[in-house]
Amino acid sequence: MRFYVPCDSAAVSVGADDVAAWLAAQGHEVVRTSSRGMFWLEPLVEIDSSEGRLGFGPVTPGDRLEDRALGPVAEIPFLKNQERLIFARAGLTRPLSLEDYEAHGGLAALRAARAMTPDEICRQIEESGLRGRGGAGFPAGIKWRTVLERPGPKFVVCNADEGDSGSFADRMVMEGDPFLLIEGMAIAARATGAERGFVYIRSEYPAAIARMRAAIATMRDAGWLDGFELSVRRGAGAYICGEETAMLESLEGRRGTVRAKPPIPAVSGLFGRPTLIHNVLTLAAVPWIVTNGAAAYRALGRGRSTGTQPFQLAGNIARGGLVEKAFGVTLRELVEDFGGGTATGRPLRAVQIGGPLGAYVSAAMLDLPMDYEALAEAGAMLGHGGIVVFDDSVDMARMARFAFEFCEIESCGKCTPCRIGAVRGRETVERILRGQDVARNIALIEDLAEVMRDGSLCAMGGLTPMPVLSAIRLFPEDFDRAPRAAAE
Repeated sequence: MRFYVPCDSAAVSVGADDVAAWLAAQGHEVVRTSSRGMFWLEPLVEIDSSEGRLGFGPVTPGDRLEDRALGPVAEIPFLKNQERLIFARAGLTRPLSLEDYEAHGGLAALRAARAMTPDEICRQIEESGLRGRGGAGFPAGIKWRTVLERPGPKFVVCNADEGDSGSFADRMVMEGDPFLLIEGMAIAARATGAERGFVYIRSEYPAAIARMRAAIATMRDAGWLDGFELSVRRGAGAYICGEETAMLESLEGRRGTVRAKPPIPAVSGLFGRPTLIHNVLTLAAVPWIVTNGAAAYRALGRGRSTGTQPFQLAGNIARGGLVEKAFGVTLRELVEDFGGGTATGRPLRAVQIGGPLGAYVSAAMLDLPMDYEALAEAGAMLGHGGIVVFDDSVDMARMARFAFEFCEIESCGKCTPCRIGAVRGRETVERILRGQDVARNIALIEDLAEVMRDGSLCAMGGLTPMPVLSAIRLFPEDFDRAPRAAAE
């Protein structure tokens, strides 16, 4: 019998390799695929049937599979209720099989792009309304058009330095569907006239690095890159290199520190040349747009937030995993309907959206639509789509301290508001935790937050106040410390 077992790092971390070896030892054929993104069911094992793939999970060696039966995988509500464009092949294909990729719709976009002019491709991206999925939400088409109109040589760079807590969508693409990212980058190169490209991957992703390198070689050998020179560069573990100019410094062989803007990278980027920079999810959306058209993409989403967003459910949540939905889905639908509420069963108290520098929202705000404008109006941000859940045992004053400490550790140190402000912020929250002159110290944090937000060179210092101030605003009781806490 043929069994499908994921080779994704999340599945491997909970024993997928052992399950695959156990099945193979019994004489079964084992095919290693990408992950469906239902991490609470990993290791997930699938078999073919007349009803489609049947799932079993979570499986450990020696289990009776019938005791782990889940029925048709496509009918599991967590999957059935999604709108998967980027992750349409998740769980279905072997990551390094170009044959599998093409059989499931891959390369159609690159074929179409070969018959289009650069201007036509750029117009598709502009009309689709695609926005950068790395956090800022900047219209992708403006970047493409700017780079196209500049003289060469030019570069396309994918920033895969996915460092946000609770984020894993970039890793899933690179480990599970690497040809998709390469196809998106090849189309971007054709559209902008770039001759060379780099995928900058964080060092904590060794499997993604190896798989991307192998996939690039396969695409090159198969003649799909049309002379586009693409390679992988490994980061050194600095969170700040998720910021595009710090990443460029690293790519050029220097320490990752933020550059002042202007000029923007689309005008003067890598080695001073016009450079198109996107994150993994932005580039991975490009093939679907080119294949299906800008109008079809715009038909998904809400307002200026077009298309879909892969949301990543993590933290204290019963069903952690990846949910790709059109913009406009509510936080409640994601956390309760898909995620099943807290893993502990205790009441949900807070959710952090958009990584360690994202705002906290309270349980009363769960009906918030997940799109750029609605979140901004609520004082939050989408970021990379990470959603981290906390139950009622969380101490939000300590989470505010963590935000400052995180910035203190990860700051590149180039600008004073970020470098010094994070240290002073941590110290001030620690005084609050000890019950020392609480009202005065909260006022001091509010002043400090204004300096960091308005004076920092990049979003590292500029966004650090967001989780701190949202915690103070929504959970003031956690900051109302009595002096008796001084012994903590």
